[in-house]
Amino acid sequence: MSRPVLAGLVDRSAEWLKAVESGRLQTPKLHMLTKLAEALGISDLAELTGNGEAVSISRYAVGPAHGALNEVRAALMDYRLSSDTRPVNLAHLRERLVAAWDLRHSSPDHRTKVGAILPGLIRDAQRAVRSRWGEERRDARRVLAGVYQLADFYVAYQPAPELVWLVADRAVTEGQDADDPYAMAAGAWALVQALRESGRWDEAISVAHDGAAQLEPYLESASDDWRGMVGALRAENALTYARKGRHGEAWRYWESAYEIARKLGPDYRHIQSSFSLAIMHANALSLGVDLRRSGEALKAARELDPNQIVSVPRRSRHLIEVARAYAQHDESASVLEILARAERTAPETVRFNGWARDLTLKLRDQPPTGERAAVRELARRVGVR
Repeated sequence: MSRPVLAGLVDRSAEWLKAVESGRLQTPKLHMLTKLAEALGISDLAELTGNGEAVSISRYAVGPAHGALNEVRAALMDYRLSSDTRPVNLAHLRERLVAAWDLRHSSPDHRTKVGAILPGLIRDAQRAVRSRWGEERRDARRVLAGVYQLADFYVAYQPAPELVWLVADRAVTEGQDADDPYAMAAGAWALVQALRESGRWDEAISVAHDGAAQLEPYLESASDDWRGMVGALRAENALTYARKGRHGEAWRYWESAYEIARKLGPDYRHIQSSFSLAIMHANALSLGVDLRRSGEALKAARELDPNQIVSVPRRSRHLIEVARAYAQHDESASVLEILARAERTAPETVRFNGWARDLTLKLRDQPPTGERAAVRELARRVGVR
């Protein structure tokens, strides 16, 4: 069976399948392994995983569901069914959204903090759109698009992939209905994440390109955030090309994004994407990891103090990437040290991150010498059994 045919049978791209086969992507989760086995007519998953033994479901299980997920889902699914059109103070709603973004970036338990306020934000923003007309409705749609962009961070890495697609699509749609180039580009940024993580790399690159194209005609007189969004979208293309294994294109887009960050200056940070000079240095590490050039990745890691990354969850995610680089170097003691630091920085980032959980499982199976107890404690905190 050809690679494109098999990939099509499991709703993935041929490039995604090649990356799994070559080890550039981690082993798929259980539901995808099952789909691959069915497509290939295989009855024993060990034929796919190659260990010749029983397959541990814990290694491939879907990550945990956060406690507020059902409430967030209910708020999202209420959309267009409610007849409640009571007026909403739009200025206050904007302030609530700004405060929610601040919580998201400043809190180690960011998912819990955002999950507590997100259902109310979703319902009120939807009601604000329903209760307005004309230019006021366009303004309300801009706010609702921002709420969906925030929701994108909450629903990610949870056992609800349908919600990831739902909020990404709605963020783009609300931006389009508001006829707002910036809102459309910001929605595109969220959609790119979902496309890349599902292996739809060419689509991710196309969406990022189209999102940036919404803003580029206005950049000469645009605000810093418009420039920052273009930089963030170019950075996403760098990451996607790295996932595809395309070294030249990855670094070409990285350099383009880095030039935007350099011009914006060391004090600039884009709220939604965290795009900044520090994040571009962090992305250089991620490019090295995904391109399987761990030496380059570790060099980039040494050149960035993680404390320069303002967003606490993003700082923790950077540390996970550092741990991945050490894992490629077979330095398990360093993997343990960096993962533990990432967990202390933002426990909820590590607990819901697939790479972090996979690295923890590998440490559990083969702990560094003398560190079995430390690995066991990390696994307990991450929620890996």
